[in-house]
Amino acid sequence: MAKAKGQAASKSGEVVTIFVGQAGTQMANACWELFCLEHGIKSDGYLYDGFKVVDKSFQKFFAPSQASKMVPRTVIVDLEPTVIDEIRTGVYRDLFDPSSLISGKEDAANCYARGYYSVGSEAIDLVLDRVRKVSEGCPKLSGFIVFRSFGGGTGSGFTALLLESLSADYSKKSKLDLAIYPAPHISTAVVEPYNSVLTTHGTLDFEDCCFIADNEALYEICDRNLNVPRPTYTNLNRLLAQVVSSITASLRFEGAINVSLEEFQTNLVPYPRIHFPLVTYSPITSCCKAVFEESSVAQITNECFEPSNQLVKCDPRKGAYLSCCLLYRGDVSPTDVNRAISSLKQHKSIKFVDWCPTGFKLGINYQPPFTVPGGDLSKTSRSLVMVSNNTAVRHAWARIGNKYDLMFKKRAFVHHYIGEGMEEEEFQDARDDIAALIEDYKEINM
Repeated sequence: MAKAKGQAASKSGEVVTIFVGQAGTQMANACWELFCLEHGIKSDGYLYDGFKVVDKSFQKFFAPSQASKMVPRTVIVDLEPTVIDEIRTGVYRDLFDPSSLISGKEDAANCYARGYYSVGSEAIDLVLDRVRKVSEGCPKLSGFIVFRSFGGGTGSGFTALLLESLSADYSKKSKLDLAIYPAPHISTAVVEPYNSVLTTHGTLDFEDCCFIADNEALYEICDRNLNVPRPTYTNLNRLLAQVVSSITASLRFEGAINVSLEEFQTNLVPYPRIHFPLVTYSPITSCCKAVFEESSVAQITNECFEPSNQLVKCDPRKGAYLSCCLLYRGDVSPTDVNRAISSLKQHKSIKFVDWCPTGFKLGINYQPPFTVPGGDLSKTSRSLVMVSNNTAVRHAWARIGNKYDLMFKKRAFVHHYIGEGMEEEEFQDARDDIAALIEDYKEINM
């Protein structure tokens, strides 16, 4: 029966990935580096000599060309050229189709309004045309995964414009979003609260599910678990790439219980607006620590329910779980998983809402996790990524709302946004929308 399920699941369609802004472009570097290693693809897009393709599921992410080259089904876009030029001149320059790397001349300068109205509106047609070409190359398009940050001008403004357009053109396709969420104490832009609230308001109705991670939580995990006291963005992005790889493993490899894009939203999103799951990954251990640690199914499952392993600074014990998706990969047997979940249900600190008694969605993939040579993570035989919808995320939204209120009360920096063609009423509408979202989470928890 498991085999039949695996065969059925492999029929889910292709996925087009879209990386937006500086954060998105740097994530693209880390993600495609890892995907290529996992599938035996060299930096020029050709398979390693002697590498035998047994399972063609990876073609959901890579399109085979006439010359037997594997070309990523992706579009990478930034409104300024510096970061994308690093890909154009880097190790993986021959992997990507040059027309899928799109950069403008003038950046969004950390301003949502520039990304959405002025500068972004000039680039949107070219980007949509490229997305359409990549989508037309998919025999059976399943959906899109967008990677960006909430705080940047391109990541917030241009993504809102892009998702709005994709909803009009591909209304029936899944649209998932992996976003770098504003951290409580670390910020790369003063106007981050404005951008975050405006982009959430702008995309709430146009995406199906948005996985969030923040840099502060990633820094702490690198420092505590990987012995990297001063992590760079490369360290953070490689850790994020492992998470993305585990979330998408069941799309790219055969498994006992595969999870498609549509299944994510079916199981994780009880109401359309409540679509901001928290992400946790385990085991995160460095090579020197791995020798002393055991990573049994029970242990990695318990670790995923530890607040310190969350990729967002948010304590799930302060809320209740609405749903929980456990995606195992590697040497994992269904019996061990069932036993681990049964013992979890005895924990007093893990609370589910009253109206959702089942709670757990499982995915099991037999492909073990791969690590980048010379990277921080140790090689393990099994791993788990947990994607859970928890009402505690409202505290993270409230935190952003408070920062937003402090600035907007004084109308600080507002003229930059209005000068790019935005109305001041949009600021108030966006804030009201976030307040309504926080209330929605509160009501569900009752």
